[in-house]
Amino acid sequence: MAQIQYKNITIDYTATGKGTAVVLLHGFLENQTMWQYLAPVLATKYRVITIDLLGHGNTDCLGYVHTMEDQADMVHHVLHELKIRKSVLIGHSMGGYVALAFAELYPDNVKGLVLLNSTSRADSDERKLNRDRAIAAVKQNYTAFVRMSIANLFSEDNREKLAETIENVKLEALKTPLQGIVAALEGMKIRNDREVLLHFGPYPIALILGKKDGVLPYDDNVTQVENTRVQLTSFPDGHMSHLENQKALEKTIVSFLKGI
Repeated sequence: MAQIQYKNITIDYTATGKGTAVVLLHGFLENQTMWQYLAPVLATKYRVITIDLLGHGNTDCLGYVHTMEDQADMVHHVLHELKIRKSVLIGHSMGGYVALAFAELYPDNVKGLVLLNSTSRADSDERKLNRDRAIAAVKQNYTAFVRMSIANLFSEDNREKLAETIENVKLEALKTPLQGIVAALEGMKIRNDREVLLHFGPYPIALILGKKDGVLPYDDNVTQVENTRVQLTSFPDGHMSHLENQKALEKTIVSFLKGI
């Protein structure tokens, strides 16, 4: 673990390995420990950077709303400090939204993009309402909200099978401060639609979806890659492909990176 100062707050990150830079961006209620299996695999051939996003892990909060652009600017600052000009960004869920914001703000710094259990589309009106409900729920009962949110990320078939893993994910999620949770929900709610990047991004892009994802319904999200050159991979489980389909995901990512 290493730290960088940014706008009077501390950003926590790791940098391992050598070669093309691969930046791993975790999702909502997660932190860089979610990459504990994938990062060492990639670090044998690439320079792997993991970053705790604003208000998550050991990175401080920056305000009451963390927009995806705020997150992207912070990621850019870390990479600039590490003297990394071009990188492949791999973002899980909210990390994918951050990666897309980064690609829009800093197109010359992107070598490739992987959206893992994520989407290029903005929240629907219904999803925005659900974000507001989530904000009210987490303020009312923080622990119950976090524990329930994590359980829903896994497909029903895996909730018993991966019970111990899920418990560990919950314990990591419970380290996220209330302000970090609310700021992320507010930021995701107002994020821009960036589907245009899937059509015109000049770098390789991959979209990885779970067919039983309860957060991002598969049938709705698979349509965003129609008439694009985006490489689509579909796994049979839920929103947590890095745990539910760990080995298959590693192969998919390694194959994508080889093609760049």
